[in-house]
Amino acid sequence: MATDDSTADIERLIELMARLPGLGPRSARRAVLHLIKKRQLQLLPLAEALHRVGTTARECLNCGNIGTGDVCGICASEKRATGELCVVEDVADLWAMERAGVFKGRYHVLGGTLSALDAVGPEELRIPQLIDRVAAESITEVILALGATIDGQTTAHYIADRLQDVKVTSLAQGVPVGGELDYLDDGTITAALKARRSL
Repeated sequence: MATDDSTADIERLIELMARLPGLGPRSARRAVLHLIKKRQLQLLPLAEALHRVGTTARECLNCGNIGTGDVCGICASEKRATGELCVVEDVADLWAMERAGVFKGRYHVLGGTLSALDAVGPEELRIPQLIDRVAAESITEVILALGATIDGQTTAHYIADRLQDVKVTSLAQGVPVGGELDYLDDGTITAALKARRSL
């Protein structure tokens, strides 16, 4: 579609939407047209919510979760101080674990996995903070809920080697090789957590 001054803002919105995961240019165009047709019911509330989240969302200083305060509700809850710390690759994995509703401890978001090819070492991730938390928070078990990829397993073994004085386990059955937590159903996550094994 040729752009002119009257459609430049709409085209810009389509271009931005097309950058979102799972949306290409066609899907973005359809979504934007739908939003414009439903301006009062969907577009304006969405714009308001985007603005609010854009100005208030931040990483939890403790675990790396996303929320609106310096410390997320999970870290702030005394009920979650079970001594169990679940280590995940990113926030989407934390939210997947929470959606399953079976883990009642606290989390630590690494922000990725070790990768020699991409020059991602421990210092680029939140591994030093993890080691500090294990010592400071009386952690009795670290559950490594990392993807069953080569980088995920490399990261798991690296962490396990550095946490000699605490029980380190990993998710077990149900997580396919190459699988990512965010794409697994709740039942699979539940089974994998219950059948975790020592590393």
